[in-house]
Amino acid sequence: MTTEHLMAVYNRAPLQVERGQGARLWSTDGVEYLDCVQGISTNGLGHAHPKLVQAVKDQADKLWHVSNIFRIPGQEALADALTARSFGDVVFFTNSGTEAVECAIKTARKYHVANGQPERIDIYGFDGSFHGRTYGAINAAANPSYTEGFGPPMQGFHQLKWGDKAALEAAFRNPTTAAIILEPVQGEGGCRATSEEDLRWMRALADETGVLIIFDEVQCGMGRSGKLWAHEWAGMAPDIMAVAKALGGGFPIGACLATTESAKGMTVGVHGSTFGGNPLAMAVGLAALEELSSPAVLDNVREISGYLVQQLEGLKDRYPDVIVEVRGKGLLLGVKLIPNNREFMGWARDEAHLLVAGGGDNLVRILPPLNMTMEDAQEAIRRFEKACDVAREKIKAAG
Repeated sequence: MTTEHLMAVYNRAPLQVERGQGARLWSTDGVEYLDCVQGISTNGLGHAHPKLVQAVKDQADKLWHVSNIFRIPGQEALADALTARSFGDVVFFTNSGTEAVECAIKTARKYHVANGQPERIDIYGFDGSFHGRTYGAINAAANPSYTEGFGPPMQGFHQLKWGDKAALEAAFRNPTTAAIILEPVQGEGGCRATSEEDLRWMRALADETGVLIIFDEVQCGMGRSGKLWAHEWAGMAPDIMAVAKALGGGFPIGACLATTESAKGMTVGVHGSTFGGNPLAMAVGLAALEELSSPAVLDNVREISGYLVQQLEGLKDRYPDVIVEVRGKGLLLGVKLIPNNREFMGWARDEAHLLVAGGGDNLVRILPPLNMTMEDAQEAIRRFEKACDVAREKIKAAG
């Protein structure tokens, strides 16, 4: 087998994976890896979690797919569970995070149409953000590497510099602004966490101006921050939120949550999905949500995060020629590097058998399962240190 018949849109690592269990992955040639990528923050409970596997098996014996023109009991059950654990009153189910973001953008614009203000179409995002790969999502983030070659910028999307409060306030007060979209903790853009004070300030401005707040918690939500939702640390809530990734524990599922008020424009026929909310996805989503929202898992995230951050800061002190900074929140951690992050990922993979993800601002992301054991966390640090040793030798050899 080769990759010649696959569209060449991925820069794939030279690793063929065969199976996984918990925090471990095995390649087709039998090499064991400690996986701190987990499908890029997707396998919140690790690989092949028994409760998720059983949920899929049980549902597969009954019903895989049925159209949304019928009531789907699992959909109603998962919507009830999500709204009971969040600010949201209503949910639209999708197959991915980018579809959830697309729904969020449409919901925000429809809200203002329903209020008799169709001119309010402007969506403001931030540099370094990532919201998915649909046309609307790439325009919301406006990363040139994702928008170049796909025609002119889509009307009504604007970008702000992350941390520029004056520009953000001006955007809130723009009479044609529909919504602000942001990740409370950026993932791909560099593991930058918006301060709790700033999130509360945004909420107050939104309430004053009528602008909606959209949170993209596709990566930082579902317990990864140490609370079920990252914005809970600030004691505030958005109007609309996109979630996915760990909601399915690796099974394709996403959801757009909204308050009744902000979803007032989402009436019959304005949006839809063929596969969104299918019975298989709903079964695994219910099982994943129950586990990830449990006090035991959330307590574990905070404990393991505290240990990893402490140890990574120690490595930063011992390897000032390799590590610049440790960032992030919970188990969405970033390590900004001096050597090229792609090369470091390769050294970690090949020399230490540790899998880490890339990220903006030349960092690597550490995204372990939320039920990671302390023993695995200790091993992850040992392997990361080995990768730092390799990096130091490479730097010396390069002169």
